[in-house]
Formats: sequence, structure tokens, C-alpha cells
Amino acid sequence: MNDKSLINRQGFCCIHKGFGEKVSESRRVFGTLGKGGLFSYLAARSCRGEKIMWTKEVFGTDVYHLVSAFIIYSIMGWLVESIYMSFCNHKLTNRGFARSPFCPIYGFGAVIGYLVLHPLEKDVFKLYLVGAVLATLFEFLVGKLMLRLFGEVWWDYNDKPCNYKGIVCLESTVAWGFYAVIIILFLHSRVMAFIDRWSFSLGSKFCCVVLAVVTVDYVIQLMNAFHIDIREKKEKLMDRYENFKARWY
Repeated sequence: MNDKSLINRQGFCCIHKGFGEKVSESRRVFGTLGKGGLFSYLAARSCRGEKIMWTKEVFGTDVYHLVSAFIIYSIMGWLVESIYMSFCNHKLTNRGFARSPFCPIYGFGAVIGYLVLHPLEKDVFKLYLVGAVLATLFEFLVGKLMLRLFGEVWWDYNDKPCNYKGIVCLESTVAWGFYAVIIILFLHSRVMAFIDRWSFSLGSKFCCVVLAVVTVDYVIQLMNAFHIDIREKKEKLMDRYENFKARWY
């Protein structure tokens, strides 16, 4: 027997052994708990796996707190900008892309900004400067991406002094620096304290519901933006299915 055959044989034995152990464990659990108990056991294992996912750390912060903070900052960003623009336009203005009160650019900006900038919290001047530059760069990249995808940007700085193609301007850069200082030194700790006021079970369910609603909302708005007709797509799929069925059955 050559080395390759030996390796393949050993590998197959290991896989077969592992599979046999899993089957034996399932039989043991089923015999001990019964049918109803087995479903409870599988549900408990699923919950443990979900909890492990939420508690996995990224840059020193667990996923649950990062996702919760992202949702809170996205809602707060929508609220602040919608109120500000409503005063400017003298009418109620929704500054979000979709119908839901959610601006993910603020959520991503705040969470990523915190992860990058919190080591600078003891040097306020450097925190302000780096925060202003990074936020302006982030805004510029998002604006260029929107131009490529949609042919337009959802904000316009053309009437502001020292602007570049209406995507970024000096006024917003100055404001981003102050936002960075406020978030890192004052706001983020309060957001985390607010998240910790709720149980993990309730908080994780809330996050899942919010993300599901926002995802559906944004998918619908993106389909409208790209002029995708669901009914037309459905009719084409049904026509293809009928043609396939008539040809082969």
C-alpha cells in the first residue's frame, strides 16, 4: 500500500469514526430524553451557538454591543439630521434613504470611528483632527460610491463654501471633528450603559427584528431605485418554468 492510499484510508477512518461518534451521541440523547426532550436539547444547542456568535469579540468589543450601538447611532443620526433639515426646509423632512427611521452611514461611522479613535481619547486635539479627517474621507468615499451606483449623492454641499463637487465641504469637516470628540469622550459610554440596562435575551431579539425590518425596507427601496419590477421578474420566471415544463414533461 502506498503512502497516498494509507493517508486516504486513515482520513476516511477518522471521518467515519467522527460521524459514528455523532450518531452515537444523537442516539444516546434521544434514548435519554425522548422525542420531546430531543427537540428541547437541539433548541438549547442552537441558542448556545447563537449566544457564542453574539459574544464573539471584535477589536475588544463583543458583537452584541457593536450591533446594538450601530442600531442606536443609526437611529440617532436619522433623528438629528431629519430635525435639522426639517427646520431648514420649514417642513417635515425624512433624511433617510428608506422609510424606516434609520441612517446606517451614521451607525457605521460612529462604530468604526470609536474603534479607530478611542486610543486617542486622552489627546483631545489629536482626537478632533484625526476624527475630522477620517470622517471627511469616509463621507467622500460613500459619496463617490453613491455616484457610481445611483448617479447622485443624497446630500449636496454645492452652496457651502470650500466644498469639493458638493460631496464634502469645510463646514462638515469642522462638524465631524466635534462629533468625534463628543462620541468618544461623552456619548459612547452612555450608549453602552443604555445597552446594558436591557437583558441580553431581549436586546438580541430587538436587534434581529430591527435589522430584519431595515433590510426588507432597504431592499425594496434599492429595487425601486434600480427600477426592478418584482411582478415582471415573477412573470418571466413563470414563463420560463412553463416552457421548461412543456418541453420536458
